[in-house]
Amino acid sequence: MAQPKVLVTGGTGFLGRRLVERLLATGREVTLLGRTPAPDLESRGVRFVRGSLEDVSAVTAACTGAGVVFHLAARVGVWGRQEDFFRPNVLGTRLLLDACRQQGVPHFIHTSTPSVVYHGRDLAGADESLPLTTDCPSPYPITKAIAEREVLAANSDALRTIALRPHLIWGVGDPHLVPRILERARAGRLRIVGTGRNRVDMVHVENAVDAQLRAEEALRVCHLLDDKPGGARRADGRAFFITNGEPVVLWDWINELLRGLGEPPVTRHLSLGAASAIGAACELAWRLFPLRGEPPMTRFIAAELAKDHWFDLTAARRDLGYVPRVSMAEGTAALIAHLRGGFKSGTG
Repeated sequence: MAQPKVLVTGGTGFLGRRLVERLLATGREVTLLGRTPAPDLESRGVRFVRGSLEDVSAVTAACTGAGVVFHLAARVGVWGRQEDFFRPNVLGTRLLLDACRQQGVPHFIHTSTPSVVYHGRDLAGADESLPLTTDCPSPYPITKAIAEREVLAANSDALRTIALRPHLIWGVGDPHLVPRILERARAGRLRIVGTGRNRVDMVHVENAVDAQLRAEEALRVCHLLDDKPGGARRADGRAFFITNGEPVVLWDWINELLRGLGEPPVTRHLSLGAASAIGAACELAWRLFPLRGEPPMTRFIAAELAKDHWFDLTAARRDLGYVPRVSMAEGTAALIAHLRGGFKSGTG
């Protein structure tokens, strides 16, 4: 029996490209919706529909013939105007859901974020019972929370939906998290915020791809499952945290990475109160003046760097069959080896 055709939004990003590679390796027919062409993927048979999430005709064309949508595209960041995040993250997701209904797409896997449950407090072993945030000093979590709520509310017999919340995706090829850490460390601009003992969950990119594929499988069989105590439950209409299941002391992990690359560890501290005050001042300056880029500190960043945020994987393990394959130790060793090789060849 032929596998259903796949649409991936955000398929040229870090997670999206890895997902597309895995889908192609199993013989799946893949369509990408995006604004930047990917000639290397198109040369391998990927169908590319050029357009944004706000382009009705492009979204409709991309959904035509699809049996499953992996929705990874989003406006990300910690700073910016609310409307700049709202249009792609909320309105774009609505258009995609509408197109799926019109085109008869049966399965929709939405990539959300754990920050949708941001409430300014430590999150230690948090599970999916936490309410979605409605008050956050960053527009990204707010708009992603709205989108997740609408995706799960759209769940029906005709269109089964699920939301995944991968936390801090990293690994070889990561263009965001680790490069930003290294850039700030080398510039002497990295400080341990708070006590430095906060524990944080992360997820290796290959594990994050596994979760996407497990979610698709769970949607296919959800109608066969009964909600029985102790057994797998239907996954449709629900959200799941996705991590490595190995919370690390954030600053210990960062310093392990830096030492492995021959860089001095971060030792200077900044209290959470001071970091929050600096963040508030930066936010004000960025609002009042036409300053480019993101502020070096915000209240949201301060909280993320100082507080616990690790999550209970029980639901993902039980109801998706998700088991992290790449450990933190394995992934970190591979990343250090890759980066050290890049430095030696002059490409790092």
